[in-house]
Amino acid sequence: MESTKQKNYVLPIAMMFALFAMISFVTGLPQPFGAIVQNEFGASNFEATLGFFANFIAYAFMGIPAGMLLQKIGYKKTALIAIVVGFVGVGIQVLSSKMGFATYVAGAFVSGFSMCMLNTVVNPMLNTLGGGGKKGNQLIQMGGSLNSVSATIVPVLVGYLMGTVVEERTIAKALPALYIAMAIFAVAFLVLFIMNIPEPSLAKANNNAKNEHSPLAFRHFKLGALAIFVYVGIEVGIPHFAGLFMMTPEAGGGLAIDSTIAGSVVGTYWFLMLIGRLVGASLGGKFTSKAMLTVASGVGILFIILAFICPITTMVSMPVFKSDISFGVAQVPISIMFMALCGLCTSIMWGGIFNLAVEGLGKYTEAASGIFMVLVCGGGILPLIQGQIADMSGFMTSYVVILIALAYLLFYALVGCKNVNKNIPVE
Repeated sequence: MESTKQKNYVLPIAMMFALFAMISFVTGLPQPFGAIVQNEFGASNFEATLGFFANFIAYAFMGIPAGMLLQKIGYKKTALIAIVVGFVGVGIQVLSSKMGFATYVAGAFVSGFSMCMLNTVVNPMLNTLGGGGKKGNQLIQMGGSLNSVSATIVPVLVGYLMGTVVEERTIAKALPALYIAMAIFAVAFLVLFIMNIPEPSLAKANNNAKNEHSPLAFRHFKLGALAIFVYVGIEVGIPHFAGLFMMTPEAGGGLAIDSTIAGSVVGTYWFLMLIGRLVGASLGGKFTSKAMLTVASGVGILFIILAFICPITTMVSMPVFKSDISFGVAQVPISIMFMALCGLCTSIMWGGIFNLAVEGLGKYTEAASGIFMVLVCGGGILPLIQGQIADMSGFMTSYVVILIALAYLLFYALVGCKNVNKNIPVE
């Protein structure tokens, strides 16, 4: 009976994996587009981060409504609405090639609504299909692997489309990447429309009376939501400012590295996230989320400290993932290499935090997922703070934000993730 049940879940799991990949493709666009808007519109480091800010601040507005949608209309209909909104959001960014910077930011904001709804669907669905615990974490890590494949492709693809001439970095040249995103949305809508998806939230909504508590009654969930806030800021901030640091001319405090090479280095960060998630998926059934998050945050702190203390003039030959889907070697500062290596650490953090934060929440899990998505706005707020520091004190100094955020994740893994509210009924 159990094997039949698992077999019936293959298609829903595959669809959740595909949606995971879509999330990273669209969310990753503001990273390479940051260099484009700096050239085309004269944006500062702060302004070049507004694409990320607009994308992630949408989570603050849509997180709670997305959780309510999930409870009221279920996983499938929520995902279908999200796909339509995502198609519109990317379409608006296409128009920015003619209509300017404000249109680009507006498109990123609309896309953020879509990404919030998709994340609200994908994470609890995979955790539920995996049965929670170690297996739930393992399934989220596996989905995260496809998320990383997609994230790896974006900076490499856009870096290739931009070319090597700084003056030719325009949205018009990067339009093929946006058209690919719109095509993915269209195909995903058709496939999901004809597919059956398990709807545990609808079953609970029909059988349960009004809940006496909320996810916010659980201390470990509240601290976990804050952990997601800082985690997304880490995941976005490290590669975004590494890319800007490399591509900014020396007069602007950058390294004046060719955009194709810089895109390959940033793509390698996301590729290392893929490697980390594949390893995490294989180890997720053996090690707890607590242990994995502890190691990942600790090693991440070490890498950032090494990036600080190593001379920026010291160059190394770094293996990189190139635009022709091959591997090569690039000469980069050793500090940049340590930043890229952080991809191994950030790879398993999302699944680990989510798994720890919703553990033991039972009937409050769907509502918790919506609240969780609100805090994803950290991916827009922390990089904005980091961008302001970069404008004031330089790119390297801005990584103090990353160091502090990693220290909080280590605290959550060691102390904050313990469920001290087991007296609250969750059935």
